[in-house]
Amino acid sequence: MIKTKIFMLTTLLALGSTTSIKAQDWPNLTKFKEANSSLETTKANEDRVVFMGNSITEGWLTSRPEFFADKPWVNRGISGQTTPQMLIRFRQDVIDLKPKVVVILAGTNDIAGNTGPSSLQMIMNNIKGMAEMASANNIRVILSSTLPVYDYPWKPGLKPAEKIIKLNKMIKTYCVDMGHIYLDYFSAMVDDRNGLQKQYATDEVHPTKEGYAVMEPLVENAIAKALTE
Repeated sequence: MIKTKIFMLTTLLALGSTTSIKAQDWPNLTKFKEANSSLETTKANEDRVVFMGNSITEGWLTSRPEFFADKPWVNRGISGQTTPQMLIRFRQDVIDLKPKVVVILAGTNDIAGNTGPSSLQMIMNNIKGMAEMASANNIRVILSSTLPVYDYPWKPGLKPAEKIIKLNKMIKTYCVDMGHIYLDYFSAMVDDRNGLQKQYATDEVHPTKEGYAVMEPLVENAIAKALTE
């Protein structure tokens, strides 16, 4: 009986320790630690691009790996992440990789409240923080519009569509003011509900292959523009 209690206590302590470690790595700094350290140093003539984002960016590599193949493009999307998490890991997952361009796609999980309530200004401040860090390190900035969402399947009833429209206006205005490139996925993918068109997402949020196929030429054009300006 005593041995059983000792075993249970040890197990609970071990689980608590693991949970504590995960909680401490709130921005998931460990996810790309090994990949970043093994990434080759940028060559002088290499047009490296880092894609910073959430599950939409991460899922792009899973759904359409051929889009990233044979290109000096680095995918640093982490599912579920919000802009404060991205801001914390921005130095190690973007700046330290020394790209010429960063493509930032963020904001929807903030509106969904994944890491707590966030005002649009809070979201925008974090996006500005990432853009300012990139600019200070001579990295060209592409800020993507947040994709349209009619409803979040994991948190229904938030009515995010209007907030996304307002956030995108803020992002676009900031890009005009600062000389960054605004990448408008929203206009190409929105339906009459201000959500994603059905063929572009089966869950209202995450693009299908057809959805990514719409996004790809748009981001390619934005990258080409960033590299020539």
